[in-house]
Amino acid sequence: MARMHKRSVGASVALHAGLMTAAGVALFPVLWIFLTSLKPVGHENSAKFLDHPSFEAYGKLLTETKFLTWFGNTVLIAGLTTLLGVFLAATTGYAVSRFRFPGMRPLMWTLLVTQMFPVAILIVPIYQLLGKFHLLNQPIGLVLTYMTISVPFCAWTMKGYFDTISTEIDEAGRIDGLSPFGTFWRLVLPLARPGLAVTAFYSFITAWGEVAYASQFMTGLEKMTLAGGLQTFVNQYTQNWSMMSTASVLIAVPAAVVFTLVQRHLVAGQTAGSIK
Repeated sequence: MARMHKRSVGASVALHAGLMTAAGVALFPVLWIFLTSLKPVGHENSAKFLDHPSFEAYGKLLTETKFLTWFGNTVLIAGLTTLLGVFLAATTGYAVSRFRFPGMRPLMWTLLVTQMFPVAILIVPIYQLLGKFHLLNQPIGLVLTYMTISVPFCAWTMKGYFDTISTEIDEAGRIDGLSPFGTFWRLVLPLARPGLAVTAFYSFITAWGEVAYASQFMTGLEKMTLAGGLQTFVNQYTQNWSMMSTASVLIAVPAAVVFTLVQRHLVAGQTAGSIK
């Protein structure tokens, strides 16, 4: 047997120092924004981060602006995009992984090609389509728009994951009398939880952090999402960095929570799949 390579003390120290430096660089902007949000209003440019910390900016943001309305609109749109996107991506990925049907290859190429178009050139045609079907300034219109981004990519991801699951499971389900959808829902889908977790996270982030479509397709203070709402907020409070930092912190919290849930389900799904 080949002798295992042992890392020297100097190499270990250099490795850990490099990792700690990278972690510090990544966390520094987040810490800076959070500490800025705690500064009293009017002292945003002060170098004293912990001098009289205050949550005054949080109170002003929640009570004197439409932030909660924008937040609720974004949660609704991101939630629907995640649920519908995961369902369509999973069923599409399973269909092209397990079945052979006319038009399958053109379908997969279409899903791939749609990822090559930049957002800027798609705004006008999507705007015209939404206007034709009276979906402008409607949450469902923005949900459908975001699904055109997330579903093609996630369908490819789910196809690759379903390809790694043995087809003998499908055959066992059919022998037991399950329909193709029953086999997919009851046998294959539980084993694909890691892929579903990644798909859900990508769909959520696509809707949560998108700016271009949201600012063009949603108008009016009561209809705006966080993306469009914060643009209005910036124009109104251009120099109020404390308020902007506060909004950034509150916006980042749901994304961090979703990532934590995805990470937990990812590990659980891998364990369940290995046992089965």
